[in-house]
Amino acid sequence: MTALDGAEVAKHNNKKSCWIVLDSKAYDVTTFLSEHPGGAAIMLKQAGTDATTEFKKYHPLDYVNDLPEGSLKGAVDPNTLGQLRVLKEVEAAPASEANADNKIPHVSLCVSCPDFEIAAKAVLPRKSYIYASTSANAGLSLKGNLEDWGRINFRPRVMRNVGDVDTRRAIFGHSSPYPFYISPMGTLGAIHPGAEPELAKGVVRKGCHYVVSTASTKSSRDIMQAFVDEQKKIKDASPTRLFFQYYMPVDREKALELMRVVKKLGYKGLWITVDTPVLGKRTADRVLQAEEALAVGLEEEGTSEWEAGSENPIAPQMGGRPQRGQLSPHTTWADLEWIRKEWGGPIVLKGIQCADDARLALEYGCDGILLSNHGGRQLHTAPSALMTLLEIRTYCPEVLGKLEIFLDGGLRDGSDVLKALCLGATAVGVGRPFMYALAAYGAQGVERCVDVLAEELATGMRLLGVTSLNQVRPDMVNAQRLLNEMWRPDSTPTVKSRL
Repeated sequence: MTALDGAEVAKHNNKKSCWIVLDSKAYDVTTFLSEHPGGAAIMLKQAGTDATTEFKKYHPLDYVNDLPEGSLKGAVDPNTLGQLRVLKEVEAAPASEANADNKIPHVSLCVSCPDFEIAAKAVLPRKSYIYASTSANAGLSLKGNLEDWGRINFRPRVMRNVGDVDTRRAIFGHSSPYPFYISPMGTLGAIHPGAEPELAKGVVRKGCHYVVSTASTKSSRDIMQAFVDEQKKIKDASPTRLFFQYYMPVDREKALELMRVVKKLGYKGLWITVDTPVLGKRTADRVLQAEEALAVGLEEEGTSEWEAGSENPIAPQMGGRPQRGQLSPHTTWADLEWIRKEWGGPIVLKGIQCADDARLALEYGCDGILLSNHGGRQLHTAPSALMTLLEIRTYCPEVLGKLEIFLDGGLRDGSDVLKALCLGATAVGVGRPFMYALAAYGAQGVERCVDVLAEELATGMRLLGVTSLNQVRPDMVNAQRLLNEMWRPDSTPTVKSRL
């Protein structure tokens, strides 16, 4: 095949003929414009250019294999790459104009989780910050996540010998120095050029467990390799283990293939996301997408998001979302049977939001549940994980002790981890603080964020009057304010049949 001339490729820069260059190869993506998960605008913005750098922020390069047959036009003559259209990046400014020179505080000055967000906002492009911070609809689910932690109070005991404290906890038998882990977050290439492998380096150095997202910028293989490589550098082996967050593809064969790949790579558990049959309304994302559409003359088409109820919904705007075909409104409890048969290891359902489904998870043989409203990104006015945990304690306490129970959403202090553990959680997931720490400081920021949370946790334990997490109990916290607002049915809920 004759090499293509860069000047010729550059002419294909409109919606009637849209070509992009990825890894020195030209692809005709014209017919794919209306199907692109991020909308047509983001593709047209890159039309006639070398889009490799931008593409790699959000996807592994092998995603090009999912383009329609015949999209590959050929390799571009390396001597003519300079003739490609030059992308004029209009959004280079950080999300915060208060730090125009992009200087951030020294990492040692980050002494609490909110400090990392301030630093990240100073350096992240507006688009990336919107991705990291956005929530569903009017933001009430995210607001509830943040506020409910402060509506539970400790009941400290004094005059205890708290000179030494033990903060260790295990997830499915894999011990860690901490009872918190890194929540799955997609498309970290939009946050830091090192993406997920950089995050993996930081957690390995500290011994913290990490749940890797299906929607990662880098492949599950690359992330695992970074984990293995970092392990080799440590004198005493790190206890860190990688688990895999699973968006189940609509196609059964692809679903099985993905499971087989991550199982072979050595991921220690499958955390199936069950709260995204379709995507919630990410309001800030939609505004940004509309702005980008207007900028390239697509105002008549509006946003190109999936239509609710469509057979094969796709993701809006940018990262952290599954690609086309990875959300299915048809997944049911019955699917757990073939998943269990194929996987064989621990299975966690991520996105449980009521006691009834917690009981069903136990009935269907799951090993754990993650109480979560997807960081406030899905259902408008969804319950916080704390509210769901209290509902479980009230209406199906038999789940406690039989399943490993995790929760995430809104946590910003190590003492809040302690509150969740007192109420029966096995461990707590932390997401955005680590995303912001990675954005501003890379692996060093991740390490610092672990240290901040760990120090707050240890201090909280001493001030509560406990020296081991085996000592924590529900009567060490006062959750009455949340209990007063908890949903109360006419009678104790029962699950009458398998759904």
